[in-house]
Amino acid sequence: MTETRRLDPPQGRFAATVGLPGDKSLSHRALIFSAMAEGQSRISGLGTGADIVSSAKVLGGLGVEFAVDGDAVTVTSGGVTDWTEPAGPLDCGNSGTTMRLMTGALAAQPFAVTLVGDESLSKRPMRRLAAPLGALGAELETTPDGTAPVTMRPVSGLRGATAVLDTGSAQLRSAFELAAIQATGASAISSPPGYRDHTERWLETVGLGERRDDTFVIHPGSVPSASYDLPGDASSAAFLWAAAAISPGSEVTTPNITLNAGRIGFLEVLDRMGAEVDASVDRAILGDPVGTVRVRGNSLRGVAISGALAVASLDELPLLAVVASFADGLTSVRDAAELRAKESDRIASTCDMVRRLGGGAEAADDGFEIVGLGWLDGGVVESCGDHRIAMAAGVAATGARGAVTIDGADAAAVSWPDFYETLEAVWSSR
Repeated sequence: MTETRRLDPPQGRFAATVGLPGDKSLSHRALIFSAMAEGQSRISGLGTGADIVSSAKVLGGLGVEFAVDGDAVTVTSGGVTDWTEPAGPLDCGNSGTTMRLMTGALAAQPFAVTLVGDESLSKRPMRRLAAPLGALGAELETTPDGTAPVTMRPVSGLRGATAVLDTGSAQLRSAFELAAIQATGASAISSPPGYRDHTERWLETVGLGERRDDTFVIHPGSVPSASYDLPGDASSAAFLWAAAAISPGSEVTTPNITLNAGRIGFLEVLDRMGAEVDASVDRAILGDPVGTVRVRGNSLRGVAISGALAVASLDELPLLAVVASFADGLTSVRDAAELRAKESDRIASTCDMVRRLGGGAEAADDGFEIVGLGWLDGGVVESCGDHRIAMAAGVAATGARGAVTIDGADAAAVSWPDFYETLEAVWSSR
């Protein structure tokens, strides 16, 4: 049974400083890197969402051990070559990141492993992994439709190879790279820009990769055990930035946030639209910049988003549709066909959300157009089981003329279990 939640618009301006849950992308990688390493690793600031739990459960099914120590997690493993054959299929839940990255991590195993997921994940494209992983000698099988279950067949070893992708997908690149460090001989990968390059920065830091112009070269070797102190999640922070942006005079400050260029495209979009955006780097974690972001609401204008910026802000594009509704003029999004292959068809579900709230939205094959009316009414939104649609609808309530009710509001727990409580606390801050 899904949850229905009603959000009443806040009264007046707000100003808040908010600590965010651990970054989801980095949490997946910290768990997988720690599990591939021999010995003990320690992770502080691990994300709290259901997707992170899915990664931990999958790794646990391979014999990796986890121990919670206060706000940190200790991971104990004999290394990727010591993983054990699971008793049955490994359940990735709703997490596409878990499933795609684990195909790479499992690519060199001498036993078969089948990865399954929930109804939503079982509809998402997985066949695209076959070509880059196959170039290394891995054997991957999907359903005839190219979806999960995904089975990694046993192999006797992997060989270095070169992969050229036609899309800037961090998940595809990471899957290839996690497999390539287990190969004999160097490998290389290239793709269009805009992707988040966390995996590559981490591999560079530990000496297993190097960037050469537009190509990333992967060197075989063992992942070392390490201590990871993870920053807050930029994709989650984006919802609070958006709430401030559509409320002139309001502001939200988020310290300790990853500022990887592939993660902050939405900040560039907000800046182009006229919001006041300040970002400063305080430190680096395994080559990834970390710092503080402050967004202050202002009068907004419509923008055109395409190319690398559309890729860099892909996860936030449903949220952009909400912000664009409060702007002046037309906002267009193109080169974002990948939205149709997410937890929902996010082009269709985003346009439906905006229309249900009284806004103007028109879908295109690779994006959408939003008519900036300067306002949204209240209404009832269907999340379609998609956490980003549920959370975007919650943000819409910030400036709506009436209450916003979200059917399937519990989908937000996939990435941020306390999202609604945090949003309402921000609204009440002065």
